[in-house]
Amino acid sequence: MKKEKIAVVMGGISNEREISLASGKGVSSALERLGYDVKQIDLTQDLSKFISELTNFQPDILFNALHGRFGEDGRIQSLLNNMHIPYTHSGAKASEIGMDKSRTKEIAKQIGVPVAEGNLKTKEQMQIEQFPLPYVAKPNDEGSSLDVHIVRTEDEQEALLKQWPQGMKYLVETYIPGRELSVAVLNNQVLGSVEIVPKTGFYDYTNKYTDGQTSHLVPAPLPEKDAEKIGQYALAVHQALGCRGVSRCDFRYDDTNKDDPKIVFLEINTNPGMTPFSLVPDIAKSKKITYDALVNELLKEARCD
Repeated sequence: MKKEKIAVVMGGISNEREISLASGKGVSSALERLGYDVKQIDLTQDLSKFISELTNFQPDILFNALHGRFGEDGRIQSLLNNMHIPYTHSGAKASEIGMDKSRTKEIAKQIGVPVAEGNLKTKEQMQIEQFPLPYVAKPNDEGSSLDVHIVRTEDEQEALLKQWPQGMKYLVETYIPGRELSVAVLNNQVLGSVEIVPKTGFYDYTNKYTDGQTSHLVPAPLPEKDAEKIGQYALAVHQALGCRGVSRCDFRYDDTNKDDPKIVFLEINTNPGMTPFSLVPDIAKSKKITYDALVNELLKEARCD
């Protein structure tokens, strides 16, 4: 019996290249254990080489292990649609919207999901308007908590403004105190939640991908009604964007007032990491879904738009 051919695209040209390579290697190993004919393709600036490798291999399905720009922003998905190659994770439109944090927030707000106050700002606007402290400033279309700034003091604000690239817009939001939570949705069902507890600072790039720097509490220790509500919010955003396969929504859970805790949506990841330190495999494991089974499940939803 002929083996189904799976191309795993990884690497890419974004700042998350190294994380994507780790995801791709993990996925490839799982697919080989599952008995598929697997080809790893490292996407670089040479797009013609990528297209040539795909054409020569003629995969039945492409597993998208890319992260960041040109991986989960709709562009690679549009190319695969044109090549009529079924692929995992969300389609072009959902990926494009999901990568745009500001646009995703607007949609979340429209469907009744609470979001952090704030919007896109230029350096010049921040100098004039004086956004109230504390706040969070982050790129609108990057993942893995890259270049995220929590600004609590005027000195920290001055330091941010000095390194703020001219003409660049950051998404500036009111800082929400409390706990860092993520909820995974798999095939239009809430898979589960996790609380992220860094040993120091916040859940930035270093804490995400350094062994021993962060604890994952799975499932997130929440009152039952709040666990249900945060799951409903994640599923609502997943469906409103038209996501498929797996997504992961990030939230803040402010329980400063124990009698009236607040859940605030931050962003969605339409192509979550599959590294040894990633959240979705941990959530799946808590539901007795092995890494290999999770990878196999994602293949079932693979298609073109």
